[in-house]
Amino acid sequence: MTQQQPPQDFDELRKRVTARYESLSPRLQQAARYLLDHPKDVAFSTVAKISESAGVTPSTLIRLANTFDFSGFSEMQGLFRARLVDELPNYTERIRAVRSATGETPGSTQLLWEFADANRAALEQLPGRIDSGTLEQALNIFEEARAIHVMGARRSFVVASYMTYALHHIDKRAFLINGLGGMYGEQVKSIGDNDALMVISFSPYAEETRKLAAAARERNIPLVVITDSNVSPLAQLADVYFVVQEAEVKGFRGLAASLCLAQTLAIALGVRHELTSAMPINR
Repeated sequence: MTQQQPPQDFDELRKRVTARYESLSPRLQQAARYLLDHPKDVAFSTVAKISESAGVTPSTLIRLANTFDFSGFSEMQGLFRARLVDELPNYTERIRAVRSATGETPGSTQLLWEFADANRAALEQLPGRIDSGTLEQALNIFEEARAIHVMGARRSFVVASYMTYALHHIDKRAFLINGLGGMYGEQVKSIGDNDALMVISFSPYAEETRKLAAAARERNIPLVVITDSNVSPLAQLADVYFVVQEAEVKGFRGLAASLCLAQTLAIALGVRHELTSAMPINR
């Protein structure tokens, strides 16, 4: 059997991994997810460090590379390094990526600096991770929708709540799906055929959010998702999805980047509305 050519760039690799993700073994899935979600760390880290961070053995990384027709892991890693050539080198980010925890008990001021620094880094990375074409696709969906329904359970609820608030302030009909009284099903049924749904969900992906997204998919309701991985189950259901990497300090994850993206979507939609309203009408 003729061996298939390995992917020629990072985007092609990402598409192949995403397409075959469900058929991979659990260990290969674990390795693949880490690689796709931390491409800059993979680009300049050693195999030992990558395997430790991903929670797999070095041999698993080699098997993953072979699965996608690379001769070895170093050849696959070359795609991650080549990807960095197209971006401005961020040496602060690289130093932070390899810095290990000191193990000291932090004081409140130290914690403030750590959280502020981590969230600043997440915000700095956000524009480079979001494709402008994807932004426009999401805005097209929102603009054409009669109303936008927004859901985010648990930690994601903050982002969903803010998004609904912001949409109200640009005079776009919006409804927060909050499951009050356990009425998720009833709220889903209220989504009209000409409406759109926005879902925010991060690992481990709330079950009610997954069910809601699947129900919307069955009804062909346009679905925009903010999530944390290319292989997120929500991403596989979405018409448009955004992968956001939030800051994490001592196991506590932030929401600054997701809130920034939600704010951008709402305000950009408002700008579109203002431009459309200001256009002269041909008589």
